[in-house]
Amino acid sequence: MSSPRAGHDHVPAHPSGLRQAFTASSESSGAGDAPHSVPGPSRPPPTETTALLGSALDLRDEAHEGPCYHGTFSPRPATPVDSLHADSPSVSGSEFSAAGIEGAAGPSNRRIGGRKSWASKIRSKKMNTSSVLAEQHGVHDGPLMYLSYYLPAMTWTRHYNWSYFKGDFVAALTVAGIYIPMALSLADNLAHVPPINGLYSFVINPLIYALLGSCPAMIVGPEAAGSLLVGSAIKTSLDRHGGDQDANLQVRLCGIIAGMCGALVLLAGFARIGFVDSVLSRPFLRGFISAIGVVVFVDQLIPELGLSRLADRARIGHASSVDKLTFIFRNLDQVHTLTLTIAATSFTVIMVCREIKRRLQPRYPGVAYVPDRFLVVVFSAFLAYWYEWDKRGVAVLGKVEAASGRLFKFRWPLQPSNLDYMRESMSTSFLIALLGFFESSVAAKSLGGEAFAGIQLSPNRELVALGTANLVASCFASLPAFGGYGRSKVNKSTGGRTPVASIILSGLTLLCILFMLPYLYYLPKPVLCSLISVVGWSLIEECPHDVSFFFKIRAWKELGLMLTIVLATIFFSLSFGMAIGVGLSLLQVIRHATRPRIQILGRIPGTNRFENAETDLDRLEFIEGCLIVKIPEPLTFANTGELKTRLRRLELYGSNKAHPALPRLRREDSNRNIIFDIHGVTSLDGSGAQVLEEIVRDYRQRGVRIFFSRGSTPDSKIGRLLRRSGIVELAGGESHFVDDVNEALKLTESEEGAAPRGSALTAP
Repeated sequence: MSSPRAGHDHVPAHPSGLRQAFTASSESSGAGDAPHSVPGPSRPPPTETTALLGSALDLRDEAHEGPCYHGTFSPRPATPVDSLHADSPSVSGSEFSAAGIEGAAGPSNRRIGGRKSWASKIRSKKMNTSSVLAEQHGVHDGPLMYLSYYLPAMTWTRHYNWSYFKGDFVAALTVAGIYIPMALSLADNLAHVPPINGLYSFVINPLIYALLGSCPAMIVGPEAAGSLLVGSAIKTSLDRHGGDQDANLQVRLCGIIAGMCGALVLLAGFARIGFVDSVLSRPFLRGFISAIGVVVFVDQLIPELGLSRLADRARIGHASSVDKLTFIFRNLDQVHTLTLTIAATSFTVIMVCREIKRRLQPRYPGVAYVPDRFLVVVFSAFLAYWYEWDKRGVAVLGKVEAASGRLFKFRWPLQPSNLDYMRESMSTSFLIALLGFFESSVAAKSLGGEAFAGIQLSPNRELVALGTANLVASCFASLPAFGGYGRSKVNKSTGGRTPVASIILSGLTLLCILFMLPYLYYLPKPVLCSLISVVGWSLIEECPHDVSFFFKIRAWKELGLMLTIVLATIFFSLSFGMAIGVGLSLLQVIRHATRPRIQILGRIPGTNRFENAETDLDRLEFIEGCLIVKIPEPLTFANTGELKTRLRRLELYGSNKAHPALPRLRREDSNRNIIFDIHGVTSLDGSGAQVLEEIVRDYRQRGVRIFFSRGSTPDSKIGRLLRRSGIVELAGGESHFVDDVNEALKLTESEEGAAPRGSALTAP
């Protein structure tokens, strides 16, 4: 709000001495009257005196006569007349925003004779402002500029040249050799759908993401967590509706889950809620991912030990990991020796090769190109064929074909006939979408340091790209696919820099489907299970580092959250662990957002600076008869619920940290004047204004004077809201809205000196 009128004298003829300072340690040892300079027309502008700056900032140069509302730090220079188009008036300071936005549509409107075109009607405010900035700097802001932002392929295709092709091809070949067998295993062992549906995820999703995604090096594909959730939902649905051996129903359910997952992510992108990737904390992600690693590892032990048929008869598919471990220990005498030997050998070979590559890669980068997992799969398939392991009780992949008998059969999953299945799978689809987006976000942020062709990483565009890819792929019943840090890192480390690597990977997978399916018959399932066990182990092995870090800094809340999620997932289920984790994380966010951060300010002795008194009570001075309260944040419906309670604690104890069981520590006479420093209140909604009005009214009815320091200008949105709500009138008018805390202190002394001793205030 505005400061008092020029020439208003805050110093009474006979100072009352009420503005003496006292320290928190001893109220009787005052620091004396603060020196006051008599204000006049020539007095300098107010000095910054709160804890927002480390030292006082004196604005000696005035931009113009009269009150200056250009801001705390420096006045805004006037915009040159010729910086805008010739028809626009000269604007300066706060007028720029309104004039700029109005002028953004101006040139296009004038070119068509003042009639708005269809394009101008759909332009956002951000586009309008961008038009002004583009015109000032001579940049053409045509429709193609905005279209290329939302369709990044229009940008990177213009910058691509053949020098990138070799690295992209080698990277795609390396990723295909490692992760195509993984896709087969995820589909068959975790999702309980035909293996070919896992390959569909590497044909369609990377291709669409390459056109729409904003992280060029990221590779999109199926993940262990999502596949496990799909398999769990399919098993639940089959138990409810029957059809355990109906491959067509399993594929149909997989397509429905992937379709709803894609639709949810796509709608989230259109709603621009990409900021949600910052809602869930790192401990939540680490705890849940580690729990998934344990679940995956335990699940794969059953087929690796050759106990799959026995487990099916015992119906432990929906049991918790603890129950599955109990089942394994009770049936150790039923273990198939050859199956266990094959699984253990392949797991050991892959882990040893991984460790060797990790140690050698810094000195010999070429080892990253060795497709060790692909070689293990090919060699084991040859041994299974040569020694006829399938006749000796070892499960093999068998004939790989589509459930419908036709490759790439199109079927729209989100149709009315599937409504019952859609209802049952909604929660699973939501969890897959949430987890997949968070994992993709982590991968994109980790890889986004070197953008290709100037493509900027955008969470909202990532949502649109991933949602579109999954929605299209679901029409062919593919597994849900999102960005993964592991394979994306492999892609980048082996030369992949552009989205062409994803397109080549899509083409290689398509060739595999068209020509290589007959050769996959003898792939031993224990080897495929060992591939997934390696993934589960990699998810677990990152947890100890985070646990040690949080333990070192004594972050007990984070450790408790991680432990709760892990135990809930292992002892109950993935869905329950995810729900517990999301619920606790959201409660933390809500608790943090709804807690007012108001502070009581004390003066640094010998200065005109004020700081938070709760940080160092003994060092600061309090002003006798005054309570100075700083509100450093916007006031909205979310954080005003406890504002009255916390203000009351400041009145009683001088600190928000005091327990309410304490008796009153501050005399009521110490709160005769309350000064609100509202510089941090950058926005105010109706609920916040209503609560603030009730607070001011209550104080005035109790005979307390109210002053506001460093508020917004009278013509701002906050200033108008304060007037309309009656807060300005209740506080005592415009004169009670001043430029800094020192000026408010002078005004309190002036009013108390003019008032008869012992007289009570009445509310206006």
